[in-house]
Amino acid sequence: MFGHLLIIGCGNMGGAMLAGWLAAGEPAARFSVLDPALAEALGGVTLHRSADDVPGHHDAVLLGFKPQQLAALGPGLQGLTQGRIVHSLLAGITLDQLVAAFPGAGAHVRVMPNLAAAIRKSPVILSERGLDAGARSACFALFDALGSAVWLEDEAQFDLVTALAGSGPGFVYRFIDALAGAASDLGLDAPTAARLALATVEGAAALAAASDADPATLADRVASPGGMTREGLNVLDEQQALRRLLAATLAATRDKGAALSRTVQY
Repeated sequence: MFGHLLIIGCGNMGGAMLAGWLAAGEPAARFSVLDPALAEALGGVTLHRSADDVPGHHDAVLLGFKPQQLAALGPGLQGLTQGRIVHSLLAGITLDQLVAAFPGAGAHVRVMPNLAAAIRKSPVILSERGLDAGARSACFALFDALGSAVWLEDEAQFDLVTALAGSGPGFVYRFIDALAGAASDLGLDAPTAARLALATVEGAAALAAASDADPATLADRVASPGGMTREGLNVLDEQQALRRLLAATLAATRDKGAALSRTVQY
């Protein structure tokens, strides 16, 4: 699908994706970065500080700046996107908005990974407009190299999927921190609590990924009737306390995507 990808705005997420592609064996020469705030690009990738310095040999771009910056930055990027495939990491920005911002682009693709792209363990959600069958297949292969790509045919669900798979690691990290903090509050020294909490979640996630059983079944396997684990699960399960908390968390995250979309007008 592309011979050369220009990453416009290479912060935490763009940098994680670039790291993942390089780890997958993609040559640094297939990428360049446009970011005036970056000191240097990863892995010897060429860094440009101004759009005027970009030689124009790219055939695809990846937008990695903040969604609130689209209205301000979009007009100055028309030349760099003309006839190219535009991939967007901009949370909340719809395909309609991307088409309005870059009407001369060859196609438009929404992309939502998470930071695990750096170690090629990220789900990557994709939604597109304008790709033919060959380009769609190549697009999938490009992002599947970062973990596990998934086409989302109903764009209306994109903000919800972003909340789950894009923002989800933040919620998992908060859970690990809370698990360790709770043990510390109950008397375990903080360094030991932190180490054990992280190792516990890492092992549980790895086992869940490798198992044929679903997580609910795995939880029940840990919990013997009348045992210690069951007593703890009873607290989490009472009136679906944990599920209701996470539903509220995902809903707030999803709704923020719609709010971000409304801040950009074309």
